[in-house]
Amino acid sequence: MPRAERERQMVEVAEEIFADRGFLATSMDDVAGQVGVSKPMIYEYFGSKEGLFVACIRSARAELLNVTLKSVEGVTSAEEAMRRGLTAFFEFTDSHRRSWKLLQAEAAVAGPGAVAEIEAVRQQQTAVNTRLFASFLQDLAHNEREAYAEMVVGACERLSLWYVQRDDVSAAAAAELVMRMVWFGLRPD
Repeated sequence: MPRAERERQMVEVAEEIFADRGFLATSMDDVAGQVGVSKPMIYEYFGSKEGLFVACIRSARAELLNVTLKSVEGVTSAEEAMRRGLTAFFEFTDSHRRSWKLLQAEAAVAGPGAVAEIEAVRQQQTAVNTRLFASFLQDLAHNEREAYAEMVVGACERLSLWYVQRDDVSAAAAAELVMRMVWFGLRPD
């Protein structure tokens, strides 16, 4: 099996195990056993359990960026771009419900690399939002676009923690909650 494919397999299995058991209760033996490789091979690929956890976060970050960008392709209004981007974010958290909760709750336990990678996710989404705001809301000063982007990311992160614990709220409904709160402050006159 090519290295990239094996690495992807290890990350997928590790994400499931971390989500089921938590960071501290997951052992590299558990991951190696379920993947069907030796524990030294996992250490060779990732260096440590924290390195494997960070790889899980990086994988999720790449996927989140992809679904976010794809969701706003061809959009012609700021309101629609925000609504679609928010819906894509909540659909992403929905499809990664257990691991999303884990990543938010246990990054600090996993170590500084995991904390830094979680912050990289936030910064990535802030950059995407800032670029979208620049495309549609040119009258806003750059620092205002960044500030609004940070607010949206913070609101989404906190709401996602509530959202992943519920089965009675759809991704579109969660996105609409954020829209109601932030859009009227960003909507051009």
